[in-house]
Amino acid sequence: MSDAVTGRYFEEFVIGDIYKHAIRRTVTETDNLLFSALTHNTQPLHLDEEFCKDTMYGTRIVNSIFTLGLVCGVGVGDLTLGTTLGNLGFGEVKFTHPVFVGDTIRSETEVVGKRESRSRPDAGIIELESRAYNQRNELVTRFRRFQLMRKKESAAVTAA
Repeated sequence: MSDAVTGRYFEEFVIGDIYKHAIRRTVTETDNLLFSALTHNTQPLHLDEEFCKDTMYGTRIVNSIFTLGLVCGVGVGDLTLGTTLGNLGFGEVKFTHPVFVGDTIRSETEVVGKRESRSRPDAGIIELESRAYNQRNELVTRFRRFQLMRKKESAAVTAA
């Protein structure tokens, strides 16, 4: 295992703690185009400016799954780098405002739940709620996810 552990172990998560992630990201046209192409998403709302002129947005909107991935990714260093055993799934996901090319996204993650794993004594499960905002402080997405996290004691045994 890598020595670059910046994530938190199960025991270090406290329900109610909020992590304001330092990484912000301005979404580019290339981000949206490549992500849509790589995922075979041919939705004209993401790719066709002329089509979008007649929509309620008046311009292209960024692929919402890119936004979801971006918000998950910017929290990795603060929360799970080197300490997670896996993403167990997502709960409620809401896209509350469209993201446009040129928007700068910032995010925060709150610990909303925590329990011991029933099948793995070396791990526990945390529930996180992430929220992301654009440069106008408009909430663009919020979602919950469940992570299987290593326990600190098990990491010490593995290192010995």
